[in-house]
Amino acid sequence: MTPSPAAPLLIDDVDGVRTLTLNRPAAFNSFNDALKSALLPAVQAAAADRSVRAVVLTGAGRAFCAGQDLKEHLAKVEEADPAIATTVSGFYTPLITAITTMRKPVIAAINGPAAGAGAALSFACDLRVASSVATFTMAFANAGLAADSGASFTLPRLVGAGRAMRLLLLGETIPAAEAHAMGLVDELVAASDFSGRVAALAAQLAAGPTEAYGWIKASLWHGTRADLASTLLYEDSAQAACFASADHREALAAFVEKRPPVFGA
Repeated sequence: MTPSPAAPLLIDDVDGVRTLTLNRPAAFNSFNDALKSALLPAVQAAAADRSVRAVVLTGAGRAFCAGQDLKEHLAKVEEADPAIATTVSGFYTPLITAITTMRKPVIAAINGPAAGAGAALSFACDLRVASSVATFTMAFANAGLAADSGASFTLPRLVGAGRAMRLLLLGETIPAAEAHAMGLVDELVAASDFSGRVAALAAQLAAGPTEAYGWIKASLWHGTRADLASTLLYEDSAQAACFASADHREALAAFVEKRPPVFGA
């Protein structure tokens, strides 16, 4: 069933690529309760669906995601709504966990401004492709808040501890070209070419060895919190699983037969 244009989240499947589009363009795709309620289960469903081989997260309209909907949040603060206490644990933490533990590639297609938790959402993805009109603002301190959505973990690993501290403390807006130069994004694409490039990259990943991608992703995340000895053991178990996989057998057969591999057939 095609979702209503007014739905807070649009879901589209094409050849193994599931695109999740945050669809609150008038509010710069900020997270209100409706979008939160749609996005978290959608990400979890994409992780569990074996027909989905790559995931794209993007925004409708001019923005990627402005983070928390502060108008809705202010109303809750004024009402002393007890739900405020679970804002992070009930949504942001499980969302980032679902993305980082998903055993398939996730692309952040950053089509415009990304701020606060919206920027942190992109940092948790495996690949970040930014349009030339994108910007990044670590807006937490500007709202009198600490960092969440894993930004304290992912940001310094992308740009270094010193630069991460500056971005979080000062809340400066970083244009796309500067974000690319400092390592916040992997690829910078002209706005006119953005949709096509994202589609091509997602299609490439969806046609790849999904099980190997899953192990590569899990191994890298393991290595961020472990010592070398533990990481070597983890890599050993990952490789043993890959040796027994259908994707590995197909890659070997394709090599011998001098043809491109066809994974997931």
